[in-house]
Amino acid sequence: MKIPTRIASAVINSLKGGVVPRVGLPYITVGRETEINALLHDVAVVADGGASFRFIVGKYGAGKSFLLQTMRNYVMDKSFVVADADLSPERRLQGTKGQGLATYKELIGNLATKTRPDGGALTLILDRWISRVQTGVAAESGLTPTDPAFLKAVDREIYAVVDALNELVHGFDFAKLLSAYYRAYLSDDADLKGKVVKWFRGEYATKTEAKNELGVNIIITDDDWYEYIKLFAAFFHMAGYAGFMIFIDELVNIYKIPNSITRQNNYEKILTMYNDTLQGKAKRLGIIMCGTPQCMEDTRRGVYSYEALRSRLQSGKFGGEGARDMLAPVIRLEPLSYEEMLILTEKLTEIHASLFGYTPALTQDDRVTFIKIEFGRIGAEKNITPREVIRDYIELLDILMQNPGMQVETLLHSDEFSYSQADAPGEDTDADAEFAEFEI
Repeated sequence: MKIPTRIASAVINSLKGGVVPRVGLPYITVGRETEINALLHDVAVVADGGASFRFIVGKYGAGKSFLLQTMRNYVMDKSFVVADADLSPERRLQGTKGQGLATYKELIGNLATKTRPDGGALTLILDRWISRVQTGVAAESGLTPTDPAFLKAVDREIYAVVDALNELVHGFDFAKLLSAYYRAYLSDDADLKGKVVKWFRGEYATKTEAKNELGVNIIITDDDWYEYIKLFAAFFHMAGYAGFMIFIDELVNIYKIPNSITRQNNYEKILTMYNDTLQGKAKRLGIIMCGTPQCMEDTRRGVYSYEALRSRLQSGKFGGEGARDMLAPVIRLEPLSYEEMLILTEKLTEIHASLFGYTPALTQDDRVTFIKIEFGRIGAEKNITPREVIRDYIELLDILMQNPGMQVETLLHSDEFSYSQADAPGEDTDADAEFAEFEI
């Protein structure tokens, strides 16, 4: 496997630290075809002018964030604008002390495109919009930028976008600011451009400040930030992008809110977003939220404690193991199979060896033994997650690389690692049965 050292280092270090790498995911992606295909259907709907909303549910370390990052990278390549944010005690969907606005700021700060994948793409998008209009006018009219008729033609195209946004909620002020940015772009007024970007980022604290600096009598607040997300989705499409996808992780932080009224207000915001996307009130917008089974299904504190959401999201009577409905609003992550984990360990071995420049000593048999021991532990069938297995395996690779004389069998069958019934004499486990075909 040929992989750049920078990417190999990011992949190994991120996975060992228990986090999902932002780069290099195609090198380590295994399984999840069903889930990815379902989400790709949503992407197609958004690109066609619709909207989508999905929940991804799984235990800590089950692969929710990995799936989000995989989709994030994919849609950026398909000319989408993406934004992601992790909820926290300071970042919620609704709040009275700026928590909802803090989530908006995080999303806008993390705006990313194919040419600016690491975030901070707002200014780039605005400049690209104007440049694209100018290029289109020049190609269609044959006019040169110095021709007075050229500027008038560009003005007409710019204000056509502005007029279209006027019809949306808060669209008038949003459009007014786009016009201000365009004027600043033409006059090379960096100060005015900076003030408009500051407003779009939700950084004006008072209406008075915004009025004095920009002439608009409105600012983005906890209550209405989602309306501006819909405006951005419409604008991004007009600016030449396929659509806008936002990814919100750590939904468990709403579940942890101690005040029941505050929790319900946050669930009500989710309901608003859910209804908007499914009823067609939002366009060119896709939303994916991630949480644990408990934060979704707990009827006392979780999402299902809000009856309007529970009745919409709860599974029907026909779905179950072996017959999952992947078109349902909630995607529940199943554990990776033994075979998929074996393939993943093979990929990790190659990346690790490429990064540190050595010939791996681990064989297919060794990897099979490793997986059998991991999945053979008591309770592993329900409790073990890819994150745990990956961290154990990278640690194994690190130790073997740093201690060339150490035997693989010694580590795999040590008391610290092999503390299970997987290798007990005369006993056969589910892992043994699954891996019978790999015995050499």
